[in-house]
Amino acid sequence: MEILKKIPLNLDAKEIASKLHMQRTGDSDLTRTLLKIAQPLITPKAIYKVAYVDKKAEDAVFINGFRLQSRVLRKNLDNVGRVFPYVVTIGDGLEKSADAADDFLEKYYLDSIGNIALTKARNHLENHLKAKFAYSKMAFMAPGSLEDWPLTEQKLLFSMLDGVEEAISVRLSEYLLMFPRKSVSGVYFPTETTFYSCQLCPRKRCGGRKARYDEKLAQEYGIRGETS
Repeated sequence: MEILKKIPLNLDAKEIASKLHMQRTGDSDLTRTLLKIAQPLITPKAIYKVAYVDKKAEDAVFINGFRLQSRVLRKNLDNVGRVFPYVVTIGDGLEKSADAADDFLEKYYLDSIGNIALTKARNHLENHLKAKFAYSKMAFMAPGSLEDWPLTEQKLLFSMLDGVEEAISVRLSEYLLMFPRKSVSGVYFPTETTFYSCQLCPRKRCGGRKARYDEKLAQEYGIRGETS
């Protein structure tokens, strides 16, 4: 396994103000103030492993001996032999500060800055993988992002990455939640086409949506997306 501990994050005040709709008069000062609070508390780290596809079933794929139950993941790995299970976190400093904040708006802004930082940290891992393994395009899937690959599979992912807690201080609770909360996990894989799990999920209310639902694509994968 490889651990990335020195992950540079460029948290730009204007970008954050735009994403959080804070462009109102006076909010630029608030953005800079919140960034001064947040930046020292963010400690991004990532861990990943080079893993290999052993065999494939109709609706599952075997990676390093672990059976991952997902028709979508299986289809995405049709012509793939090497994959990269990963966990990324920004630590618990910022979430503790957000939890301790008395002002609800400040709590919301700090939490949102944490989400932006976590996305940037995962993007850094993706760029690292592309550069190191000479891939032009990569995609990822995460347990729980679709009904097709349930959250219960998180246990297998953490078993595959044995030693995550010791390496980057991320643990998996009995309820399959990661702590620190600002952590993400999944499997990166090389691809020739752009893929987001969002394309297979028709859920209308989702603040984290990265792509529109594609009913035709969902039919090609042979699944039904969540409708809640």
